[in-house]
Amino acid sequence: MITFLTEYAGFGRRTLALALDLTWLYPLLIFLLYLSYLGDPVVLAEIKELNYTPESEWRTALIFYALPALITIWFWIKLAATPGKLLLDCEIVDAKTGKPINLKQSILRYIGYIISTLPFFLGFFWMLIDKRNQTWHDKIAGTIVIIHDESQVPLYKLIEGY
Repeated sequence: MITFLTEYAGFGRRTLALALDLTWLYPLLIFLLYLSYLGDPVVLAEIKELNYTPESEWRTALIFYALPALITIWFWIKLAATPGKLLLDCEIVDAKTGKPINLKQSILRYIGYIISTLPFFLGFFWMLIDKRNQTWHDKIAGTIVIIHDESQVPLYKLIEGY
């Protein structure tokens, strides 16, 4: 539930969360890409000759574009945050109700990420002037990122997990 006590995650916290996410996600993607080419002598020979263009390979596109989208959307739906946001006590919620976001909002938010980056990351910097620290992708999806405060969670919800 969104109240006057709700604290919105700021630029520094969200930027650090993104950096934390990139530190585990991209090494994983590179490792998966390496595994996908393992034993392919033609590709390995092209890499050695520096004639390799990864953009033309479907495996590269699948691993570096589709897989991060699926992983990120899964985290948003199941945990209301990516691992970086979880470490920093952030939670992505519906901007109107404060409830967890749904699949449609998650997909819109991910597409909004792309829109937010296009004009020199202006969509991310927008949170610096927004009263609820919303970025363009938050506005597109109808979400906000709040600092998860367990003191605001009803006691019965905290006990449910035990």
